Amino acid sequence: MPRFLHVADVHLGFDRYDSKERTKDFYLAFEDVLQKYAIEAEVDFVAIAGDLFEHRTIQPNVLNQAKLCFQMLKDHHIPVIAIEGNHDNRPYGTQTNWLKYLSQDELLILLEPERSPQGEVVYEMWNGESGGYIDLDCGVRVLGSQWYGASAPGAIERLANAIQQLPPSLGHSVMLFHHGLEGQIARYQGALRYNDLLPLKEVGIDYLALGHIHKNYSEQGWIFNPGSLEANSVEESKYDRGAYLVELTSEGIQAELKKDYYQRPFVRLKVTARGQESLEQIEEMAIAQVQSAIQSKQLKPEKMPMVELRIEGQVGFDRLELDTKKLQQQLKELSGALIFLLKYEANAVEYASPLPEDATRLQIEQEVFTDLVAAHNSYKGRSTELAQGLINLKDLQLEDRPETELYEYIQQLLE
Repeated sequence: MPRFLHVADVHLGFDRYDSKERTKDFYLAFEDVLQKYAIEAEVDFVAIAGDLFEHRTIQPNVLNQAKLCFQMLKDHHIPVIAIEGNHDNRPYGTQTNWLKYLSQDELLILLEPERSPQGEVVYEMWNGESGGYIDLDCGVRVLGSQWYGASAPGAIERLANAIQQLPPSLGHSVMLFHHGLEGQIARYQGALRYNDLLPLKEVGIDYLALGHIHKNYSEQGWIFNPGSLEANSVEESKYDRGAYLVELTSEGIQAELKKDYYQRPFVRLKVTARGQESLEQIEEMAIAQVQSAIQSKQLKPEKMPMVELRIEGQVGFDRLELDTKKLQQQLKELSGALIFLLKYEANAVEYASPLPEDATRLQIEQEVFTDLVAAHNSYKGRSTELAQGLINLKDLQLEDRPETELYEYIQQLLE
């Protein structure tokens, strides 16, 4: 029975955190997946459903990473079939890109349906240099597509019409399509509805290999999205993701998501401030949270994980008093993290005492100063006294008293 490996969103050259080690993670994940679930599993082919690269313009070392991986497959006589995604598609009006280069170097097969002068989709068989579909020796027909963006629903109709014009396939038909289904992740504009994809099933597509959304999902036993090989952000680390090892049988499709391969561990931690803690106590809480994660083995410094710690809630001091850079560096050293992300999202405690409509100016000043002082843990116990002191300080300033006298008054007030 034919077997293949379905991967998507490899994102070689990922550089969001400006870390060479983090960029290398994406290569190591791809290499390990291919070794374990393509070469050792002896699949008939590997399908890449878009976004092999993070950028259209890539560095030489990133191109070399791709070539090493594909040469490894070529040495084991495993063909690689790919399509463009939104990250690596060629800009409008250009004739080539790095996927095309790899195809011309006979390291992969880039499937691209053509357009007729009338604007219709045309599928030509792969001829060794170009084509929109290929009939493999294992009895599987693989069809390509392009990145269509918001025009995808209309493009699907044209793709289905073109597929219907092809000679019948002698076996299963697999199609690569770099778009996402609605309802899988929040805040995703332009997602397709399930009914948008049904024309492809109606013309004989047995397995629709999706990409684009970095979260694993499947639908109705014929639509499969493996998710990205590596998490592109801390937020994505909570998603299931991996690569599908697929077997096409006469009884149906057996697709198993493989997740056991090299991945950088992610750890997410949280500290909740309640507005009663001092600046020093907040720092101690953050350190204690990391230490607790190490003791529980949730965080393993020897693995050099990606770590995020969020400080949420309310703080009873000016939030800018917390030296986040210093604390972040301290926590990074303690955790052994490759990258430590400190998200400081706490707000300063605010007080707003109710005032009567006929309040005098003095009453308003007294309440405003009292609220400001009471919001700071170090001074709230003396808020009434200090508020009156601030009013007196304002009056001294209005009397044009010398600065030395003002400083002396402040010192006596704080003492």
